[in-house]
Amino acid sequence: MFIMNLIHLFLRSLCFGCLNLRERKEMMKNKRTIILTSVMCMLPEILSVILYKRLPEQIAVHWNSAGEVDGYFPKALAAFGMPVLFLLLNLYSNIRLLYDPRREGHSKVLRAISIWTVPLTSLILVPATLFIALGAQIPISALSSSVVGILLIVTGNYLPKSRRNYVMGVRLPWTFHDPDNWNKTNRMAGHIMVAGGVIILLSGYLQQIAVLYGVSIIVVITALIIVIPFFYSFALYKKEKDKNPLT
Repeated sequence: MFIMNLIHLFLRSLCFGCLNLRERKEMMKNKRTIILTSVMCMLPEILSVILYKRLPEQIAVHWNSAGEVDGYFPKALAAFGMPVLFLLLNLYSNIRLLYDPRREGHSKVLRAISIWTVPLTSLILVPATLFIALGAQIPISALSSSVVGILLIVTGNYLPKSRRNYVMGVRLPWTFHDPDNWNKTNRMAGHIMVAGGVIILLSGYLQQIAVLYGVSIIVVITALIIVIPFFYSFALYKKEKDKNPLT
């Protein structure tokens, strides 16, 4: 589906003259956004070229809940492969947004978050990984906790404002079926995200907690954000179903 949408976007760009003025403006804006975010994803490649000869053969790319390294990449893959991975994720994210049949339901802020999260992560994570490999003392647990916490707080604040769509929000069969279920579920999910984001953000600034439990806290809160809205939404659906068994 992703490949087909990418081909369709390319073909539409070839038929630019067939579009009306509004569609042309929208397509130009989307193309600029995709180009800009793609360039941002690949910018760390410049730093990789500069530092490559100084990098060790194996580069740490993953840390466990105690802040200890438990995953390595060969330096070529870490230095040049990671930006490419972010580039592919960026293209996938943008294509999904463009081809959502309910994209008019996107919150502008959540749409911006979806567009800019991947390129900004590339600009932060790839240089941090390379500098850590060279011996820089970067508190990776605190850094990741801060980024994730802020992202959750902002997303949680705007999640209740999104209307039904196929990209953003708690997307379940019964939330799509019932606008009231969608609104209540996403409102509750937004509250959990904000609370979880605050906890994660604070844990990032408490050094002992960040080192020992930073990743675990993120994993637990992420699980709660997924599980609680799911059961809450299903409970609303069952309650409505019991009231109106024929619907």
